[in-house]
Amino acid sequence: MFSSLSAFSILLSIATPSHAQTMVEPAAEKQPSFAECKVNLAEIALQQGVSEARVAAEIPNLTQIPKVLEYDRNQPEFVQTFPSYYSARVNQWRIEKGREALSEKKEFLAELTRKYGIPGHYLLAFWGLETNFGNYKGKMSTLDSLATLACDPRRSGYFTGELMLALKLMDRESLNKEQMIGSWAGAMGHTQFMPTAYMKYALDGDGDGKADLWNSEKDALESAANFLNKLGWKPGLRWGREVVLPSDFDYAGVSNEKKPISHWAKLNITKANGSSVGESDIPSTLIVPAGHEGPAFLAYHNFNVILRWNNSEFYGIAVGQLANRILGNDELSKPLPELPKYSISQMAQMQRKLNSMGIDVGGADGIIGPATRAGIREFQSRNQLIADGFPSTTTFNAILEF
Repeated sequence: MFSSLSAFSILLSIATPSHAQTMVEPAAEKQPSFAECKVNLAEIALQQGVSEARVAAEIPNLTQIPKVLEYDRNQPEFVQTFPSYYSARVNQWRIEKGREALSEKKEFLAELTRKYGIPGHYLLAFWGLETNFGNYKGKMSTLDSLATLACDPRRSGYFTGELMLALKLMDRESLNKEQMIGSWAGAMGHTQFMPTAYMKYALDGDGDGKADLWNSEKDALESAANFLNKLGWKPGLRWGREVVLPSDFDYAGVSNEKKPISHWAKLNITKANGSSVGESDIPSTLIVPAGHEGPAFLAYHNFNVILRWNNSEFYGIAVGQLANRILGNDELSKPLPELPKYSISQMAQMQRKLNSMGIDVGGADGIIGPATRAGIREFQSRNQLIADGFPSTTTFNAILEF
């Protein structure tokens, strides 16, 4: 039951068409229309404490965006390689803009480091990767995007929750629909926060009494610092570092298992400049994102914090390296190799083939995650190939021909 007649009127205004219409009993398996879904969303919103005024003002006017469903449905035709991903993101323009911002915002960034323990060059790296330092925050209506995805069965529960929080945010921060523009999936502002992150972690960094992630760089940067702090960032610890592997390195022993830095030192792994990685007991993971021909990295605790912002190893490395370059450090010591570009369907075919051999890589989704890399490594070890877990042309052809 609704708490008042006005609440019922909200639902009636959504459900009742403006012209006469014969009501037809829907089939049992029929997907609700967008109009029917809006009635349900209004009911959920009222039950979850969204104000009646906000529900009445926003939900009847929500619009479905077919393009959002296209983006959600269609994965890229080709699997992006680490060299192409990295080169497009850690580029000279972002490095130079980041260095300018590091100088211009020096005092404010130092204050954030004191309060939250996050060095300024990392905050700028996130900002640069997310929106090109605020130059591109997205073009989609946040409410319409979230409603479109909430009314789609694939991830309805998640996006319904995000829509409810977006509506509550409008009241809390005095926002209007027109200014709430972001990505097709509902990420918002300079730092591309989803409503959950906005609600939990956004702060007023400029002292005007509200957290405005669209128009206030200070709000966005302080919110990012607060977010990373709450995710468990360890002050004084870098994200990781580029390392050099010996020419006779045995890749077969590489896994996602964390090892102390001293373990890698015993395997003759060095820093990029050739010096020892040290004898520390800090847990670290060896990452070889482009196979044995590409660069290698040791990743520490804060790398995993970065992945909680965006769960992609490529993204994590790009954030760490862009932060390094903004600070003035050298570019990668090992050139990025030219790598084959595989389609999603080709990678799925390879995964099915590995599964058929008894090498369990999970579902054949065409995405090269930890399980697939481990499976590739196992196949390479069995067949006297360099066991780097990377699907080189030689490895890919060998798997399909096996």
